[in-house]
Amino acid sequence: MSHKGQLALQLYTLRDELERDFKGTLNRIAETGFKNVETAFWPEGISPRQAGQQLRDAGLSVCSSHCSVPTKENAAEIMEISESFQCTKMIWHGWPEDERYKTQEGIYRLADIYNEGNHIAKSNGLQFGLHNHWWEFKNKIGDRYAYEVLLEKLDPSVFFEIDTYWVRVAGHDPSEVIASFGDRAPFLHIKDGPATWTDTVATDPEPMVAVGDGSQNFPAIVKASKGSTQWMVVEMDKCATDIFEAIAKSRKYLTDNNLVQGSGA
Repeated sequence: MSHKGQLALQLYTLRDELERDFKGTLNRIAETGFKNVETAFWPEGISPRQAGQQLRDAGLSVCSSHCSVPTKENAAEIMEISESFQCTKMIWHGWPEDERYKTQEGIYRLADIYNEGNHIAKSNGLQFGLHNHWWEFKNKIGDRYAYEVLLEKLDPSVFFEIDTYWVRVAGHDPSEVIASFGDRAPFLHIKDGPATWTDTVATDPEPMVAVGDGSQNFPAIVKASKGSTQWMVVEMDKCATDIFEAIAKSRKYLTDNNLVQGSGA
């Protein structure tokens, strides 16, 4: 198989554990074999600088950080995140659903906002990306889905982090979507489970399972990327089993099946 992405873990997966035992949870993550993480939100009282030091103490590196869309008002905050985590890839997490995704005028306005955020990020030496949920691949404007419109309207330097699970929940084959985005989607969110649509998906999603134990076809997903994937980021919004067992099993599945670089380093 051609070039494969590196492996990381989205720390949102362990938000409850981090709340209870911040340092101990980071150490347990490292003990499972993960060496890279993607950050999201921190427990109250933990600053980015404190978190960055604790991550380094645990032997964990940051590949990317979920954050707000960069603006003139929050540029200093974004830079603090970047400096604290020694990371230049900032990703708008995209939650919750923005009503503007439902109209052409709204999507065009969002594209302008994202392009401005990208300009601010680039002027500070950072890279800006977008992460999807299900609505971007359910809401249609004419014959195109919202994310297809964004792909056209956004500056080519804006990258995408395609969440393969939410793409499938929205009713699409993740492999086809990833193939269509090509090198515009260097990040993939890797999560597994039933991946079926429910009316309560926003408030009570079905529990996810270890990667390889659900309905997703990850070999097909990796093949469809044709080597454009730089990072495979494991995430579970809600887990059906013990979370530490699930992330360890996920890592083992991806490495044993030669779907990521090396052992996740």
